[in-house]
Amino acid sequence: MPKPRGPLSEWVVARLADSGAHPVGAAPLAHVTDDEAIALWSLHELSYRGFEDASDDAERDPEVLVVRHGLERALEQRLRARWDHAGTDVPEPAGVPDALEALVAADDGPSLADHVRRRADTDQVLEMLRQRSVYQLKEADPTTWVVPRLPTRAKAALMELQFDEYGGGNPNRLHAHLFAKGLESVGLRSEYGAYVDDALPETLELNNALSMFGMQRRLRGAAMGHLAAFEMTSSIPARKIAQGLGRLGLEGAMVGYYDEHVEADAVHEQLAARDICGTLAEDEPDQVGEILFGAFTCLDLESRVATALFDAWGVER
Repeated sequence: MPKPRGPLSEWVVARLADSGAHPVGAAPLAHVTDDEAIALWSLHELSYRGFEDASDDAERDPEVLVVRHGLERALEQRLRARWDHAGTDVPEPAGVPDALEALVAADDGPSLADHVRRRADTDQVLEMLRQRSVYQLKEADPTTWVVPRLPTRAKAALMELQFDEYGGGNPNRLHAHLFAKGLESVGLRSEYGAYVDDALPETLELNNALSMFGMQRRLRGAAMGHLAAFEMTSSIPARKIAQGLGRLGLEGAMVGYYDEHVEADAVHEQLAARDICGTLAEDEPDQVGEILFGAFTCLDLESRVATALFDAWGVER
């Protein structure tokens, strides 16, 4: 399990190891953002690969579920407060694809891809890859939770997209596997969760939001909006990152990973915006606002991660 970052994550580690066999008392409050973020990430991971040193019963431990619920509620409140502050208009269902395009076009957050292409040094690129590995080594998995919760048209389109993400049935083309091979090619560790102890709180919040959206049926619209914004802002940045890797001599499997996304995400962009989010909005009009909330959250959290990295590097944005 990850190293604790405060009293709450210390409690989580102890509770997951014993799952109530030896009571560790009530969960304390988190003292810092890091503590809260790593605690929720650890609780979410019970529903993915789990931990060798966690009890198999921990995922459904009632006390653990109460703590997870509280942390998710606090996270959702923070995310919705940012969305409410942005004040984006909610369109009619037919206008959702165009609204997504407008939201993406208006995004003026700092660009890690531009920095990698033009100015980043090798240490900065490797740090970016370590941060991204927290998600990329389980790429697409959080979105798969949503499949059974969608109406027919959106479900079929999501499965088409996910089939690509999972390599079209070829394990060697699975995107998470391609990223792992890319990590190895630049001298980084490729095992699942290898760098979570180095993850910034902004990185953890990004991952926590994605898992929370995927794991809760009521947030299915937010999950699909997040997916659409991610795919709509991925193809061109992937090309820039590949160019930056080549500039630094980091050629090989990691460039291959980003080259794969230049082509795949150009297709996925329209699939996600129109065939998934567009049809979901038409079939379930009450999800329109949630779709745009999820898209905004994706852009907002990516911007916060980029800002945190630039601040750590002393790079002017």
